[in-house]
Amino acid sequence: MTIQSMRPQLTENDIIRLMKGETSEERASVAHRLCRRISIDALSEEERKYADEIIQILAADATELVRRTLSVTLRNSPKLPRDVALKLAKDVESVALPVLENSPVFSDEDLCELVLAVTAAKQAAIASRSEVSSELGEVISEHAAEIAVETLAANPGANLSDKAYEHQIARFPKNANLHEKIVLRDNVPVHIAEKMVSLVSGAVFDMLINRHELPAQLAIDLAAGSRERATIDLVEQAGRTNDLPRFVAQLNLNGRLTQSLIMRALCVGHMPFVEHALAELSGVPHGRVWLMIHDAGPLGLQAVFDRAGLHRKMLPAFRAGVKVYHELEMDGEANDRARFRMRMIERVLTQFQAIPKEDLDYLLEKLDAYSEQAKRREEAVA
Repeated sequence: MTIQSMRPQLTENDIIRLMKGETSEERASVAHRLCRRISIDALSEEERKYADEIIQILAADATELVRRTLSVTLRNSPKLPRDVALKLAKDVESVALPVLENSPVFSDEDLCELVLAVTAAKQAAIASRSEVSSELGEVISEHAAEIAVETLAANPGANLSDKAYEHQIARFPKNANLHEKIVLRDNVPVHIAEKMVSLVSGAVFDMLINRHELPAQLAIDLAAGSRERATIDLVEQAGRTNDLPRFVAQLNLNGRLTQSLIMRALCVGHMPFVEHALAELSGVPHGRVWLMIHDAGPLGLQAVFDRAGLHRKMLPAFRAGVKVYHELEMDGEANDRARFRMRMIERVLTQFQAIPKEDLDYLLEKLDAYSEQAKRREEAVA
């Protein structure tokens, strides 16, 4: 049966059966068949009006099962009339949740108004939508129930503004579950990460400082052991910062821009950090340092190395690292950075044996970490 043939076949008795069938199961079965046709078939303007009549009948059914059948069957359909979707959204939760979580007919304004008027479970359904705008995210963060805010924080499709994060932290400063969900997000603003340092502990604290950019001075303080169990990696932090020259300058000011740190950065392929570190220590502008490292031959590299005050005994290892960096290339595939760093470490370990034990342990640990990272992401893509 198609929509085109539906109207002639749907007699007055059929409409009565749809509205007042002997059982709710009978009416729900009719509702499911009709809604599937409405959702799948192309409709003319006249057929669309008729389909809307059917939907209105279903939405007014006294039985929850029939209304839920309508909601579930048309939850992803743009053919569900907006006024009916809003009516279903205000129905009991079993009817409302499918459309609140999925329906494309709601506007952002509709959803923001609904958040202010519905139950916690309905708010959570809205927060779990595949896409949540920054405006809607702010409304949920500021006004919704705790479970909805947790759902929002865990939703990778939610676009969370600084204001949304601030509302979440201010409203629920002791909710460890929420804090973990925030930390697990891909990008957390620097000032939010800074605030969360004092709110989280244990494994969540470790994830926070090793996944997100922190203010330079805070990162340095944590690495220096001002916080118990701090496991921060300054090389990784430098890779996340949006102001690398300032980060490097802060490291130097705090006496943390060491030869070992620079060598570790080189061995994992973090060349921008190496360049800015040598520029900071030597007082030579970054552009000239770049040329001396990459385009001036071995004497240029030696000159900037000496000017930076690094030990000459480490120059061979440094040269080997730069050579390996030039020989390797990103493969352009997913997660190529982790694979590049794995190959970089492997080559350095192979070509230069006299690496201090502390740095060797660090590189082996990073090799395991990058290998696991590449594996996880490749499995996620597959």
